[in-house]
Amino acid sequence: MADLQAPLRPMRKKGLVDFLVQFRWIFVIFVVLPFSSLYYFLIYLGDVRSEMKSYKQRQKEHDENVLKVVKRLRQRDPKKDGLVCTARKPWIAVGMRNVDYKRARHYEVDLSAFRNILEINKERMVARVEPLVNMGQITRVTVPMNLSLAVVAELDDLTVGGLINGYGIEGSSHIYGLFSDTVVAYEIVLADGRVVRATKDNEHSDLFYAIPWSQGTLGFLVAAEIKLIPIKEYMRLTYTPVVGNLKELAQGYMDSFAPRDGDQDNRAKVPDFVEGMVYSPTEGVFMTGRYASKEEAKRKGNKINNVGWWFKPWFYQHAQTALKKGEFVEYIPTREYYHRHTRCLYWEGKLILPFGDQFWFRFLLGWLMPPKVSLLKATQGEAIRNYYHEMHVIQDMLVPLYKVGDALEWVDREMEIYPIWLCPHRLFKLPVKTMVYPEPGFEHHHRQGDTHYAQMFTDVGVYYAPGPVLRGEVFDGAEAVRKLEKWLIENHSFQPQYAVSELNEKDFWKMFDADLYEHVRKKYRAVGTFMSVYYKSKKGRKTEKEVQEAEQAHLETAYAEAD
Repeated sequence: MADLQAPLRPMRKKGLVDFLVQFRWIFVIFVVLPFSSLYYFLIYLGDVRSEMKSYKQRQKEHDENVLKVVKRLRQRDPKKDGLVCTARKPWIAVGMRNVDYKRARHYEVDLSAFRNILEINKERMVARVEPLVNMGQITRVTVPMNLSLAVVAELDDLTVGGLINGYGIEGSSHIYGLFSDTVVAYEIVLADGRVVRATKDNEHSDLFYAIPWSQGTLGFLVAAEIKLIPIKEYMRLTYTPVVGNLKELAQGYMDSFAPRDGDQDNRAKVPDFVEGMVYSPTEGVFMTGRYASKEEAKRKGNKINNVGWWFKPWFYQHAQTALKKGEFVEYIPTREYYHRHTRCLYWEGKLILPFGDQFWFRFLLGWLMPPKVSLLKATQGEAIRNYYHEMHVIQDMLVPLYKVGDALEWVDREMEIYPIWLCPHRLFKLPVKTMVYPEPGFEHHHRQGDTHYAQMFTDVGVYYAPGPVLRGEVFDGAEAVRKLEKWLIENHSFQPQYAVSELNEKDFWKMFDADLYEHVRKKYRAVGTFMSVYYKSKKGRKTEKEVQEAEQAHLETAYAEAD
């Protein structure tokens, strides 16, 4: 992973928590993995039972569950009950951010029943799904039909609701944008119990544009209609190694999917999927994929790689072999390609199980992978959780494409984390200014990857233990995140809210735009019912006093003015 060079900082004194983290793999193997497998199996059985029901029956159950949510909301007494949130336990969320707001007084609404695929409409090319439907569930249904969501996040456990209210991306986002950009309509239960359908061109269009990144603070999402696209059975994947300094690696990454002549909408020049992995300050592998038919994949001389088999090398390590053997091409079954990072949780699996990538482990126990993230969180305890916040980084930096080289140099200088994940995505110029938005006037610069209607950004994924931590040196994780957030604000870049954040309220609203969000919270009476998105994202334990202040706050003064 990170280059373990000579120490550059003072050595850190190790304690009991270091010992517990070092040997946590014992607990993971004998407790977390078996229970994860059982949990996955039970969820699978539930999904199968759901799929056996008719769409009419699923819709009937959906309507009944929506009425329960409405009834529960209307039973709330604003004078006595706390702010509204879901009844989901904090450890169930996939994100690493502490769900500390649930430690204070709050009013719970149970959404656990909303996990059905309500309809696959082949005529409209839309999937109507409930918010707890996850990516593994939806691809299991759509891929055999040669259909897929336009953007399929890589990890099986990621849910539709989380990807909409928060943030979602995949290798097709350089064409379709973020996950929320592929949504056609939202069904929302508002603070007053009304149920509305929001689209980009109906009377609730302001709500439609405000929902993404709002973290469920405008209302309860109970269904979404999401764009479908036609696909083929295989992904023809080309692995291209690039060697050079970080700026040269960034340029090689840009050239892999963004034509220098600016012809970004020419599908003959732009691949269906793009992904990059930077393994060191001088080496990277960039992958481009195009959908391919079964007939093409099985032609003589073509190599098919079933990366989803339990004993196969972890995907990031398989891709790394291109640095030794040069560029190569292979065909991967489409659904297995979508979920290529699930088994090893990108490369986090190496920290959880240091020998998990060895053949003997993959062959004997690889079928148990991955450990369920929610169970890892539920069993880590407060001390280990705080250790990971200080000694471990899971952050995504959403930066303009032309600044990727600068971002890579910053990560190398401040954190020394490798591999680094690169995934491009469009940020569209919309009729209204949303919480995340392109740089003003970007269309006049004609930069590589941009069009007149969208600026190309890149997710720079930073997931692992920093180099100083691996060398046993002192490392201030909170200060490193503060520096990262400062860099993002200065470079018109964004931090997804699933991550641990050190932002104060003033800086939060420097990074994100508050205008539409404020307007919608007022208009749809979310103030005093749902907590603000900053409050929900804020790090640390929430007190009763904070809850009361949040209930009484007025939006005119809640968001600090940007300098």
